[in-house]
Amino acid sequence: MNAKEQLEQIKRNVDTLINEEELLEKLSEKRPLRIKLGVDPTRPDLTFGHLVVLNKLRLFQDLGHEAILIIGDFTTLIGDPSGRSNTRPVLTETEIKENAETYVEQAFQILDKEKTRVVFNSEWFSKMGFSDCLNLARKMTVARMLERDDFAKRHKENSPISIIEFLYPLVQGYDSYILDADVEIGGTDQLFNNLVGRTLQKEAGKPQQIVITMPLLVGLDGVKKMSKSQDNYIAFRDTPKDMFGRIMSISDDTMWDYYQLLLEYAADKIESLKSEHPMACKKQLAKLLVSRFYDEATAEQELQQFESVFSKNKLPDDMPEFAWSSITEGDSEGILNVLAATGKFQSKKEIGRLIKQGAVKMNGDPVKETNHSVVRSTEPIVFQAGKRIFVKILP
Repeated sequence: MNAKEQLEQIKRNVDTLINEEELLEKLSEKRPLRIKLGVDPTRPDLTFGHLVVLNKLRLFQDLGHEAILIIGDFTTLIGDPSGRSNTRPVLTETEIKENAETYVEQAFQILDKEKTRVVFNSEWFSKMGFSDCLNLARKMTVARMLERDDFAKRHKENSPISIIEFLYPLVQGYDSYILDADVEIGGTDQLFNNLVGRTLQKEAGKPQQIVITMPLLVGLDGVKKMSKSQDNYIAFRDTPKDMFGRIMSISDDTMWDYYQLLLEYAADKIESLKSEHPMACKKQLAKLLVSRFYDEATAEQELQQFESVFSKNKLPDDMPEFAWSSITEGDSEGILNVLAATGKFQSKKEIGRLIKQGAVKMNGDPVKETNHSVVRSTEPIVFQAGKRIFVKILP
């Protein structure tokens, strides 16, 4: 495939490309380009938001280029401020290490393991002394940092910005300098950080990396970007049932973004789908994505179970069961604690949100208050939360 044909494939779904002429020139060199993608192991799971950029990295692999996956075990100690209105909580080195161990395995569900170079940026940063950090800090001014929308907003609102957060873009950019990256991929919220990489390479007399940013995937709420901190995400390691159910919970409008960014459907193919019933399209979306992370037979089983429960108003066959004694030692307990003890929810915050939306039922009756008390019964108690979670509490 020639350089122009590669370029046309690479440009699909891209939000920002800096710049096209430089990329075409690099592609014309007929050598494997070094394509960089960095992920910070802030939580144990990769999400469908990561899938958007991983898809693009896999494309570069398929075109014959070298994928460099940076596990930001050092940058996670700082905390990426991109898109934040406050300072990120600091993780311990042990937490970061545990999260990082799962990231690589999950990434290989999308990437070609044999064609992927995995590096940890602590490899070079842990060897730097304080004078090295000061020299790096000289590369950027406070005025330049305040050009970032999130920093400017926080500064205007007198919200704290730590000096270490100012260092984050420099640290991420230094990764590109060390690795001689030809291309860096990220979400649109990473544009500033990626451009810093270009600046550091230029100052060192090196060829500047191409910057490619991808659109941010909207989360389950249909409003904010998919984020682990917002509890509105679908994870690579979700069970097939949870993954299928969470996909089915998204809005019809959001569904088309998932077809475009996760399955990489062309615009004309999506337009054709829009003539079909939205529910049928959403079931197809859920089946295709579950198949990608599991297999077609598993996805088909989840589809049949979903249709049985929601089309025929049946209870699921494999509803998880919990003994009352495993929930609490008393004869009554608050509903938030009861449901949280099942481990089927990402947080009590999520449970509270579902209750306020009228999406939680106990034995078929809606639960209206977050402080509702559940009393031990001589009969099983069945809870339904939303369209996808069912649990049975045994006496």
